[in-house]
Formats: sequence, structure tokens, C-alpha cells
Amino acid sequence: MEQTREKSIQDSLNLIQLAKREMGKRIIGQDALVDSLLRGIAGGGHILLEGVPGLAKTLAVKTLSEVMGLDFKRIQFTPDLLPADLVGTMVYRQQTGEFVPRKGPVFSNFILADEINRAPAKVQSALLEAMAEQQVTIGEHTFALPDPFFVLATQNPIEQEGTYSLPESQLDRFMMKLIVNYPSPEEELHILKVIASEKEALPPLLRVLDVASLKKLKTAVNSVRVDERIETYIVSIVSATREKDRKNYGFTRFIDYGASPRASIALYRLARVKALFEGRGFVLPEDVKSVAFEVLRHRIVLSYEAEAEEMNADDVIRILLSAVTIP
Repeated sequence: MEQTREKSIQDSLNLIQLAKREMGKRIIGQDALVDSLLRGIAGGGHILLEGVPGLAKTLAVKTLSEVMGLDFKRIQFTPDLLPADLVGTMVYRQQTGEFVPRKGPVFSNFILADEINRAPAKVQSALLEAMAEQQVTIGEHTFALPDPFFVLATQNPIEQEGTYSLPESQLDRFMMKLIVNYPSPEEELHILKVIASEKEALPPLLRVLDVASLKKLKTAVNSVRVDERIETYIVSIVSATREKDRKNYGFTRFIDYGASPRASIALYRLARVKALFEGRGFVLPEDVKSVAFEVLRHRIVLSYEAEAEEMNADDVIRILLSAVTIP
């Protein structure tokens, strides 16, 4: 039994390395982004990417969909987008005198919601149902979405004109939020030499993460052991963000609203994925700490005092992690 588990972990690690190598053919200087995207997919959750334009966010998501070989749709979110543009609508068929559903682009395995914060509340509500229930409602009928179903959304943090803040209930449905940073000068020089010199042709990719491989990867993730002390540590981190528990720590004044139990579940899943990506069959406290930023940064609401001191969510999470006792 133990040998079977170790073989499953090793096979999954080989699969992950192969997927990283394939994505690396197109994505240069964003190794952390590639690693986080693959961890999010292995964890089975939706992902929010935030970064300024030109950092290969859209290209990374499209590349990931090709490596996985799943049905892919890109939706450009705009202020005039309607729910019907996303989920579809009922169309009258004159031949039969009936209304029949015309399904929208959300009926795909892989959805890229580009600049998600540009769409109004009705569109976000339709997307929320898809993310939370893996189904959509068209007219009086409810339709199941394909399995697997992933929403990967991008947003621009510096341009606020014509944008809408995502509701907290929708943010909570994203398993992780990734901050995409600029490449180093050395990496940017590599991008210049490799990408800019080519004639707009992207290298072909191997399909290495199909549905069957993804199921095996999730099985390997579920086989990673989590000690009871680690589980308690996860709950302690998340509960420390909440009002009734913050009084025990020194960062009470920096958080207005804490994270929900979905944060504990996401932290638990991603800690197992992190251990698997490191080639281990058990979770360490360091695994939990390393994924805590991705899980919590979009789930905690900072206070006015934190903003006045020019602190962001990562700054507060860093203080939180240093305050909670490690098992």
C-alpha cells in the first residue's frame, strides 16, 4: 500500500515537471506564476490573477489550457456585457414553436474571464452561480456545467475607471489569488531575445494534463497525509483573522472582516498540493505558511488603519503568520 502511494506521488511529480517544461516553452520569467497555476488546478479551484498589463497573465492561462487539452473559452469582460453573453439565452424556434436554450461560452472546461472587474453586478451574479454550483440558469431551466470546470480570472490593479469591485461572496469562491510581478532584468532580456525576435509564432505544446491525468493527480493529492496538529494549525491561522479571536494577537486593528471556513478548506487542499509538488507524502507547517498568502489575501478585509499605514493584505498576513504558534 505504501509503495503504491509513493509511486503515485512520484508519477504525479513527473507529470508536474513535464507540464512545467511545456508551459516554459512560452512563458518566460514567470516560473512562480506557472507553479501556482498548476497548484491551483491540482487543488481543483478557481484562480484570480492580479497584475499590470503585459505580464503574460492571459498567455499563461491560454498556455495552461493547451497543456491540459481541455475545452477553452476566453470572455472579455466589459461594462456593457450582459448575463446572456456569458451563460446563453432562450431562443424561439419557429419550426416547432418552442423556446430552446442557446448555451453561452461558460459551457467549457476552462474559462478565462479577462479583466473580470469590468463587468457589472448582474454578470458577476451569473458567474457566481457557475463558480459556486457548477451550474447556470437560463430562463426556467438549470443546466450543469462540464466537469472539470475552472474559472481563471484576471484583473488590473492600477486602472479603476470603468471597473467594479468584486463582491466578497464572489472573491471567496476563488481558491487562490495570485499577484503577478514584473520579471527580472535578466528574464526580460531572455524574453526580448526569444519572443521579440520570432515572427509571432508560438511553439507547439504537448497535451500532458488531460482529464485522466488530472484525476490521477487529484488522487495523489488526496493521498498526502496531514497530521492532526497541522489541521489545528490551519484552523488557528484562519480563525485568527476573525473578530472574536483577533483580540489574542497584536494585529486586531488591521482587519475589519476575517476569512470564512472556505479559507480553511482551501488552505488544507493547497498545503497538500504544495507537499506533493515538493515530492513529499506529508504536509509540513512550511507548506501551510507558503500558500497562506494565496489563500487569504483576497479573503480578509483590511481596516482603515491598515490602509492609513500603507499596509497591504500580504503585510498583515505576514504579521499573522508570525503570531500564530507553529506546531
